Amino acid sequence: MAALLLATGNAAAQGTVPEELPPIREALNIGISSAEIAIVPDFSGTDVTVFGAIENVDPALLAAGGYDVVVALEGPRERITMRRKERVAGVWINRHSVVFEAMPESYSMTSTRDLTQIASDLELSTHSVGLPRARILPTSFSGRAEEVALYRDAFLKLKTESRLYQENPGGVKFVSSSLFAATIHIPADIPNGRHVIRAYLFKEGRFFDEKQLEMNVVKTGLEEAITAAAFDQPLLYGLFAVLMAVLTGWTGSLMFRRD
Repeated sequence: MAALLLATGNAAAQGTVPEELPPIREALNIGISSAEIAIVPDFSGTDVTVFGAIENVDPALLAAGGYDVVVALEGPRERITMRRKERVAGVWINRHSVVFEAMPESYSMTSTRDLTQIASDLELSTHSVGLPRARILPTSFSGRAEEVALYRDAFLKLKTESRLYQENPGGVKFVSSSLFAATIHIPADIPNGRHVIRAYLFKEGRFFDEKQLEMNVVKTGLEEAITAAAFDQPLLYGLFAVLMAVLTGWTGSLMFRRD
């Protein structure tokens, strides 16, 4: 009987399959050098450093260039209206317009390399990485549908020329086996308000993880007082502006009048 129990126990032990542990997954962590940017009257732009680390990184895959990081700074979102002028009876007037859904007022992006080398267009668009043209969609449009692309290109051109939309492929650098740093330039006319920093991790061309932080841009001193008055007390602000214009014109006439 004892021999039978021992044999049964051995058979049960041999039939036990050890549970497989889940594979260790890489994770992304980020930080920022400054969570608030103060806009002063002589502000001419600055740089913000985003630093981070990839946990559970595979050293061999990292050495082979299998990991990519994209870091983007998105400004406050608002509806953008683009208008097109046409000449009617010798006068240039706005004939057609297009309203794009909430778009970031500013967008600065940097990455380990060019986005086209990191992942496919479908992968980037699926996870809203970068600013593909396909995601600039109109909510209303007065004109011919085939002309939407013209307004979209004009919108991107204006933002790019003003440096409010900018890209810097290769700006993300690995400083050690798993640590990286990215420098994002803040233009002089960056919009006031809440900004979002998003970091994306790609592994062998596939989206893997995302982290985000908030950054505030605030005006200080005289600019803050003027902005607050314009939004909080528009009537008094308008009256004061008219009064200052009248006083300036009257003072100028006194200074330069001829007797």
